[in-house]
Amino acid sequence: MTTTLSRPPADTKVPAAESDRSKAENRLGQKLVAPAVVLMLLVTAYPMMQALYLSLFNYRLTAPDDREFVGLGNYGTVLTDSLFWQDMWNTVLIMVVTVAVELVIGFAFAMVMHRVIFARGVIRTSILIPYGIITVVSAFAWQFAFSLNNGFVNSWVPFIEDNFNWFGDHWPAMFAIMVSEIWKTTPFMALLLLAGLSQVSEDMLEAAKVDGATWWQRLWKVILPNMRAAIMVAVLFRALDAYRIFDNIFVMTRGAQETESVSFLTYRQVIEQVQLGVGSALSVLLFLSVLLLAWLIIKLFRVDLAQARGEG
Repeated sequence: MTTTLSRPPADTKVPAAESDRSKAENRLGQKLVAPAVVLMLLVTAYPMMQALYLSLFNYRLTAPDDREFVGLGNYGTVLTDSLFWQDMWNTVLIMVVTVAVELVIGFAFAMVMHRVIFARGVIRTSILIPYGIITVVSAFAWQFAFSLNNGFVNSWVPFIEDNFNWFGDHWPAMFAIMVSEIWKTTPFMALLLLAGLSQVSEDMLEAAKVDGATWWQRLWKVILPNMRAAIMVAVLFRALDAYRIFDNIFVMTRGAQETESVSFLTYRQVIEQVQLGVGSALSVLLFLSVLLLAWLIIKLFRVDLAQARGEG
């Protein structure tokens, strides 16, 4: 009797075990995260509900007796104001540019920290120093660097005039803000990517090298695909942080030259103009947009991971 090899029947449920395992891992992850979520809700639930409540009123702190219920009127005021959309554009632009640049530079730093042989501790510490500096302090330092009167950037850049005012126009001011943000937070991106890079199997890299793969091929076909989860975490954390940018703008421009972010606009409404109703509506919209941004990033990377598994 001759024995032959055959494919499994079409109705064979091979993926079932993988599916059950994925569900079990998801349930375990939810159980591990649950205590932190509950604690976070206990701390933030009251401020969130209070902001939602105040957003339904036309309420100025200097005239508490004139408080008037307006329902969703504050949201209509915000969403139909061109200033809000200008600030939203600034916020999204800063987030996209800074995170993209930080991802590239941070990956290069992660590769250096991962592969360096001599003085590894000194090099890693040196790369991470900017992230240890308080954001306000680094913002003041970069404001000084770009200053017209006593800054050094103009003298360092050959194609820039000595009397060029970086904070005198919209785009130069935005560039200065983004540079300060990139310098401060790139080490954090590098640290997250380093954790993912350390998980890439050296055996896989060696096998690809033996097969004749070049460095670029090993990077695109082995290293990056196996770092997708780490890249997702790094992009998610930094995108949410950059989306809420406030300190750099507050210190460097105070929102002048149309450099406001949504967070700075919220600050001006609540703190400077004591408009608690409109300010609370801005806070709620900012919170909802952060949730939407997080969902979009996770969804995007989940689709990418699913496609990668399907190709594998």
